[in-house]
Amino acid sequence: MTPAHWLARAALAAALAAPVALAAPKAQAPHPTDPEHLRAGEFVWHPEVAPDGPVVVVISLDEQRVFVYRNGVAIGLSTISSGRRGHETPPGVFTILQKDRDHRSNKYDNAPMPYMERLTWDGVALHGGSLPGYPASHGCVRLPQKFAEKLFEITRRGQTVVVANAKVAPATIVHPAVLAPVGSGGEALDVAAPPDPLAWNDAAAPEGPVSILVSTRDRRIEVLRNGVRIASAAIEVADGFTLPGSLLFVMGTELDDAPSPLDPSRPRHRWTMYALPSGEAAPPRDDLAAGLRAPPAFARRLYDVLVPGTTVLVTNLPAVRAPQVQTVLESAPVRH
Repeated sequence: MTPAHWLARAALAAALAAPVALAAPKAQAPHPTDPEHLRAGEFVWHPEVAPDGPVVVVISLDEQRVFVYRNGVAIGLSTISSGRRGHETPPGVFTILQKDRDHRSNKYDNAPMPYMERLTWDGVALHGGSLPGYPASHGCVRLPQKFAEKLFEITRRGQTVVVANAKVAPATIVHPAVLAPVGSGGEALDVAAPPDPLAWNDAAAPEGPVSILVSTRDRRIEVLRNGVRIASAAIEVADGFTLPGSLLFVMGTELDDAPSPLDPSRPRHRWTMYALPSGEAAPPRDDLAAGLRAPPAFARRLYDVLVPGTTVLVTNLPAVRAPQVQTVLESAPVRH
């Protein structure tokens, strides 16, 4: 066993010496292990997972869930209430046309629509509202009030919102997970493709923030820059290794005197570690470094893309939740 084999000793283990706690978000529902465990009105919000990068919102009408991705990694998940029968929310790829913190409906008795983000000019929008646990709106997508406020703060006009159901979208979009199932323009990504440790594509995103996702359930590592996947590889998970929840590592600017296990000819970076969902410091795990192993050639290439601010999310959640199917996401007409 050579040091270059061990992904965690470069991207993770250095953080164990100096864990730093994040304050747990207030007024947030308990963090579930899977999306279906959320009850009406509950949500998850962890923007620290990807502090920077393009934002894409994916709404699953089938699951009555919304997923928020930044830099290609899920930072938020919430229950929703979409349009009821006769007023169904149209599926398709939309852009945010208008934002208004204190909007009121022009159609329905001046009803409040706080933190409104308009998707079409004829009345479809995201906004805070009541969530009874089933589709109940006149076509809008209702969000929990606190979630709507948080989403409003990180989005801007022109960003992509994908509204999907099983009739028009690939299964990975209707049932998304931690890794973004769409690109920044709403195009379906083949995220379920087998990872190839030699298929680095730095040209796909030459610059931008870097996020690294390690899924112990899928046994894969994904490298994303500016929301675009530039590399992927299978990892080995040691027998008996378990990971309750998720751990987040953020790379700092300092270096250690010790050589990096990714590339012994270069110094090791320093990282800070956060436990999710609690946001509290996690106790050191001596088995973390030995429990996860990436191909040596991939590990050396990984060192080259690490920059201060790089995030590594190690999670027991799946990177993707369903196999890709051979259908094409259709855009519903944006009605002006």
